[in-house]
Amino acid sequence: MVDLPRIFRSLTPASGDREGSAKVQRVGVVENAVGGLERFASIAALFPHVAFEPLVDSWPEPAPGGLDVLVVNLDGASAEAVDAAVRRLATGGTTNLIVTLRDADVTTTRRLMRAGAADVLTWPVSEPALALSLERLLATRRPGGTGRSSGAVVAILKAGGGVGATSLAVQMAARLAAAGGDEVCLADLDLQFGAAALYLDLPEAITLADCLSSGPNLADTPFATALARHRSGARLLAAPREIVPLEMLSPDQVEALLNGLRRDFGLTLVDLPPVWTAWTNQVLHHADHIALVTQLSVAHVQLVKRQLRVLSAQGLDGRPITLVCNGVSADQSALVSLKTAERAIGRAFDVVIPDDRRAMTAAINEGVELSAVRRGTKLEKAVGELSARLAAATPVAAQDRPWS
Repeated sequence: MVDLPRIFRSLTPASGDREGSAKVQRVGVVENAVGGLERFASIAALFPHVAFEPLVDSWPEPAPGGLDVLVVNLDGASAEAVDAAVRRLATGGTTNLIVTLRDADVTTTRRLMRAGAADVLTWPVSEPALALSLERLLATRRPGGTGRSSGAVVAILKAGGGVGATSLAVQMAARLAAAGGDEVCLADLDLQFGAAALYLDLPEAITLADCLSSGPNLADTPFATALARHRSGARLLAAPREIVPLEMLSPDQVEALLNGLRRDFGLTLVDLPPVWTAWTNQVLHHADHIALVTQLSVAHVQLVKRQLRVLSAQGLDGRPITLVCNGVSADQSALVSLKTAERAIGRAFDVVIPDDRRAMTAAINEGVELSAVRRGTKLEKAVGELSARLAAATPVAAQDRPWS
């Protein structure tokens, strides 16, 4: 079983008991819909205050009354079975239906969704995918909401690979969360080589691939409860565990993702890959602030200039941009001075991060904040300066959040 990060505590009543069976949410699961009794028990254990009911029929007719969610299995290779399912879905009802679809294809999935299925998951269904789907559907039945206004998004853009942007993003997320409460998220969208989960020691964190596999309603994913929580309070949306095509994401999916993250978090840091795609462009257009991270070398100066030209060509030069020079050492400054680099770029660096590989490596190896390794270092102070600058430049700062 995937060790989901205790994501479903929001389902627990404040009083600590069920206060009568009428208020308990009920989920019916037909035989083989999730892969046997062991998988059934594993999923049910994630929702201790939800009543799970195993059903023996492939799709009970009629469906048991009073269920909030019904999970059924369907053979997508059988045109007769699919047609029958579409007819049954068309009759409506108050029960949310999750279909785990064998031999799934896009056409069948779309037919079922249009007919009224609440979600369609590819069989065999993964535990994170089913858990996210259930949490979303059960949450819609609970009164109330977060009441949080739209949060801010900061895009972390790399001048090139290997500039240390992910290490900075991880440390900023941890620092801001520790200072401002449990409303900071780091979204690792470096689809092929994202390492934020390792740097935060959250190897089993929910990934973007898990969220996408849970169904088409990405914006409705309950990120506030589903995402893994670091000891600092920062939440993490991890990159896929395996290398996936960059085309895995579309601009529409990114927009839905950012809408969901804005809803659930006061501040989201988005770590982007060092490439331009249609969806990375979409992230940058939706971001409230852009942090462009580079290093001090002739090659990196040229890469910064190239990135700034692309940002201008995309109409993003008017967006707030913080230029960060990371990992600056005395040896680097002796070869290329900061002033020389700034003249070549045509603008000054907003924040200069000193080189302290020992402290940063120790922090990411242990999955902790820099302060937990050694307090008062120049590196820690510089990361704090960058964190405060980015948070203060976003609309969220106007809500008196204690970021600094």
